[in-house]
Amino acid sequence: MTTAWISLITFLVCYVLLVVFPRRRSVVACACALLVVVTGAVGWHEALVEHINWNVVALFFGTLVLADLFMMSRVPAVLAERFVNVTGTVRGAMLALCFLSGLISIFVENVAVVLLVAPVALSMARKLKISPVRLLLLIAMCSNIQGTATMIGDPPSMILAGFMRMQFNDFFVYQGRLSIFFAVEAGALAAGVVMYFLLRRYRQATGEVQAETVRAWMPSVLLTLLVTGLALASSVDPEFRWFAGALTLILAAAGLVWYRWVSRWGSVRTLVRSLDWDTTFFLIGIFVVVGAVSTSGWLDRVAAGIASMAGSRIWVAFVLLVLVSMVLSGFVDNVPFLLVMLPVVQKVAVQMGVPVPLLMFGLLAGTCMGGNLTPIGASANVVTLGILRREGHVVSFREYLRIGIPVTLVSTAVTAGFVWWIWHTA
Repeated sequence: MTTAWISLITFLVCYVLLVVFPRRRSVVACACALLVVVTGAVGWHEALVEHINWNVVALFFGTLVLADLFMMSRVPAVLAERFVNVTGTVRGAMLALCFLSGLISIFVENVAVVLLVAPVALSMARKLKISPVRLLLLIAMCSNIQGTATMIGDPPSMILAGFMRMQFNDFFVYQGRLSIFFAVEAGALAAGVVMYFLLRRYRQATGEVQAETVRAWMPSVLLTLLVTGLALASSVDPEFRWFAGALTLILAAAGLVWYRWVSRWGSVRTLVRSLDWDTTFFLIGIFVVVGAVSTSGWLDRVAAGIASMAGSRIWVAFVLLVLVSMVLSGFVDNVPFLLVMLPVVQKVAVQMGVPVPLLMFGLLAGTCMGGNLTPIGASANVVTLGILRREGHVVSFREYLRIGIPVTLVSTAVTAGFVWWIWHTA
């Protein structure tokens, strides 16, 4: 059996196992990565140096540390409760929490945002004697949408930035044109209109909610330094190879030192153990598996097939790509899917002679927005359903779809439409 077939079979087995055993995804990814190395499909040096994007891994891991410290500082909770206090109706308060969730998700991983805002949402629901189900589901969906807006919001955005060598500022303006940030904001605004309609029956007035006090401002300062440093990174590391990850790890280390010697809120060991190690090792393993497939020649065949189906019709390729990525991301993890599709989409763009950002941003829009389609489409959804279950609210697949389908369709259509409007003539 040739190394190309070994790479393909391993990848397919890996994907099936990820669907069957979603709670063992890091074990599956790392085991399959080890398999392609042991069988000789890729060499150790190639796997560790060429296929694994350590800059993205470091960026993700460091952001996890800063996000945890940010949560413990209570700054987001204070902001959430103040949003509630300035709105006059229950619907206004619910939309305010959704807005805040989206705002924080621009800079903080989605699951962390859900864990952060959920206690406030549950408290408000109990006080106002309303069901928290619709509110928490919409909070998760807002987090998933806005996590796409910047380079540090969610792993797919980090991975796209690493593949295209994009800097933090490139998510706002890229090659002289409006970039993915503004497309996502257009989609989020459209989704907000849908959410306003879905919450139409919550018109009663809300009372005053007592705000908490901020425990410390240092985590907010560290996050501000991170965003500022990433915004200036293009002058230091234009190829997106090392600076973002190094800066994030340095700030995370500074945060841990502060946590240990100044705040003394708990044990550093406990904090480190609670981080999302599963996703960290999952990223490392899947980078190797997808890298093996990328160098085997199979993606060239897939790209040729897509280009053949679309012919010379750019809009067909774009719509097909967005729809397929949206639907698949509703059922499978978007990280391995995106990693596989990025080189495919690049090849399709080159073969058809279309702007690479057009198809890349369309892929990102469909992949990330599609996570809202089903209860299992995104980690934030799974976490939210777990929180509701602990509170005695079991959400059925059908009940979720009543909210997920309209939010996903509208946000995806508007985001993709914005990308097409800006980039199809590039």
